[in-house]
Amino acid sequence: MEEMVFEIKRTDENGNMKTQSYNVPKDKVSTVLEALLYIKENLDHSLSFRYSCRMEICGSCAMEINGKPHMACSTTTDSLKGQKVTVAPLKHFKVIRDLAVDIDGFLEKYRAVKPYVIRDDDGKYDSEILQTPEQFHEYLDYSLCIKCGICMAACPIEGSDPNYLGPAPLAAAWRYIADNRDQGKKYRLEIVSGEEGTSRCHFAGECTEACPKGVDPSFAIQKLRSSMVGLEFQRLFRRR
Repeated sequence: MEEMVFEIKRTDENGNMKTQSYNVPKDKVSTVLEALLYIKENLDHSLSFRYSCRMEICGSCAMEINGKPHMACSTTTDSLKGQKVTVAPLKHFKVIRDLAVDIDGFLEKYRAVKPYVIRDDDGKYDSEILQTPEQFHEYLDYSLCIKCGICMAACPIEGSDPNYLGPAPLAAAWRYIADNRDQGKKYRLEIVSGEEGTSRCHFAGECTEACPKGVDPSFAIQKLRSSMVGLEFQRLFRRR
């Protein structure tokens, strides 16, 4: 049976790093995640990584594959070509062990943009808040984010400034601003207009290119900037 070599960057609980190689059977349908499971079950029980749904929904198995962030569950080994695959933990995240990284900081940034519908009324409704198909499609693409952290790992600014909110949280801010049921625009724009918000984005576009779900964080950031300009004009004319 044909084999391929998996070179995995491993880190233990003391922070010691090493690269370890394993030979894994190769076929046309197996994914990188399945290869890692083969290693864990047959070659090295100590290998640590995260996974859950195995179908690109939960976002758990994001990692660096051949130098770029990908979902291990949806990346087939055959698509990578060659006989060697390099696997490493996501960049810009603290490594807990091997391929498992600490995502607490990322989730804190995500929570900071208030990723939920905000209403300024009393919350007492006689009927549902209506939404047309056209209004739904205004934010649909941005709602597909699975919080895998791939865009954060791909973003060069995130690597140089750990306080930067980052593409996923900023795209989430736009997702709710674009929702006609939401009334929290003024609160979110206040959050994303800070020094570590949209002004830190250099529009490299790596976040959009890397996203496995087709979300476009780069465009969302541009939409946020346009909204902030509009808000400033409104404030200016109100003062006059």
